[in-house]
Amino acid sequence: MTELIVCYSGWKAMVEQKLRVTLITGRTIDQGVAKELGKGSQEYFDNVAVCFLDSSDIKKLGLKNGMNVQVTSPYGSVVVKAKKYPYGAMPGMIFMPCGLWANAICSDATDSIGMPTFRGFDVDVEPAPDKPVLTLDELLKQEFGK
Repeated sequence: MTELIVCYSGWKAMVEQKLRVTLITGRTIDQGVAKELGKGSQEYFDNVAVCFLDSSDIKKLGLKNGMNVQVTSPYGSVVVKAKKYPYGAMPGMIFMPCGLWANAICSDATDSIGMPTFRGFDVDVEPAPDKPVLTLDELLKQEFGK
């Protein structure tokens, strides 16, 4: 579902778009390779502070590859880089590598099974060109206040 909101500020009209998609998280090879350099490395950040969208969803949101997007769930919100999913079509879905950025929008409830829900729930994705992707340290401070 695409929600189009038009806000008027003086003479300038600003268009904001929001797309509801299903979140899937998982591990990636690039993430694993970057992890060997350390979770504080630029390579790890570049491979984990991202989300992958279908090219049709990128087009619906008016994004370019590598633009910042805000991903919001009932459990939280995070800004990451949007990238085109390289392995085929997956409209209506978003993939995020496991890590703190994905954890910021996943529930910590385990529903008595010992494992939180990391996939299969709806999130909203919207362009966030003026919002920064927080570093690991910044995100930890935001999430835990330390």
